[in-house]
Amino acid sequence: MNTPVLQRAVFLALLAGVTAAFVWVLSPFFGAVMWAVVMALLFDSTFRALLRRLPGRCNLAALLTLLIVVLMVVLPMVLFSVAAANEVSALIARVSAGDINYRAYAGQVMAALPRWLTDSMAHSELIDIQGMVEKLSDAMLSGGRAVTSQALSIGQNALMFLVNLTVMLYLMFFLLRDGERLTGLLRRAVPLERAQTDFLASKFATVVRATVKGNVLVALAQGALGGLAFWVLDIRGAMLWGAVMAFLSLLPAVGASLIWAPVAIYLLATGSVWQGVALTVWGVLAVGMIDNLLRPILVGKDTKLPDYVVLLSTLGGMSLFGISGFVIGPTIAAMFMAAWALFARDEEPPPAPPPAPPPAPAD
Repeated sequence: MNTPVLQRAVFLALLAGVTAAFVWVLSPFFGAVMWAVVMALLFDSTFRALLRRLPGRCNLAALLTLLIVVLMVVLPMVLFSVAAANEVSALIARVSAGDINYRAYAGQVMAALPRWLTDSMAHSELIDIQGMVEKLSDAMLSGGRAVTSQALSIGQNALMFLVNLTVMLYLMFFLLRDGERLTGLLRRAVPLERAQTDFLASKFATVVRATVKGNVLVALAQGALGGLAFWVLDIRGAMLWGAVMAFLSLLPAVGASLIWAPVAIYLLATGSVWQGVALTVWGVLAVGMIDNLLRPILVGKDTKLPDYVVLLSTLGGMSLFGISGFVIGPTIAAMFMAAWALFARDEEPPPAPPPAPPPAPAD
């Protein structure tokens, strides 16, 4: 019974079992592992440049690269998150105290609308703006009570964030230092042809770099422009709303307009006509055009994905994996298309041999 076929089957079952168990053990740190891989891919060129200046000193080059990541990415993100959290707390406190009343704002907008439009909306069961505003206000009040009553939970989340950040930086160090060796080991272990493995690995790296750089640059640009407009127009919480617009801009096509468009409508309805017109023009020409121009160039061009595939995969990825889904979704879509392209190429029939030359005439 102890045949080579049985031994192979048992070994493959054991390999699959221990691999599944290893993935299960790492699942609590899925985000940290994923972002360590992403950041290692993004800053690999920086590591290579430092290594050329420090030949043979891989550890020092990797440590300097980590320092650059901390100074350029981690520290600004933490400081901005703290500032945005303070603005969120202040906003919730004002809503709880009654200084901000979304029901009153909605009433002002409704009062400024034409009579025929308000009558049509009153008779329509599909549009209930007042109900939506009441739900928003109730949600803000509930959020305020949750923030004040769950300080311990917030502290635990902050501790988990620090743990994940430490794991990410620690793993990123080894991915940078031993990246070539790990990549070679993975290519030898994957049961595919070398050309197929090289193609899929190159595609994975290209998609991750393009998706992160493209989406992050678009998000930063839209958030900065939107927050600047709110600050110029003296709208409270400009930094907070800029951060929200940056986050929403990860959703292609709609994104930041979910914030600036309602504010522009409110300004127009309450008599601040030039402010509403200026915000609308700025939102369409500046904020919106960045998404329409830069995203296809930075994301779609390098990933070779159609715009609609980028949109659907981003939405699907974020619905399943949270904010990390804006990387995971397009990456899965690109790998799906690359794998099927390899399959289609392998299934093509070989080219027909050229016709044999005619026999030479006899002498």
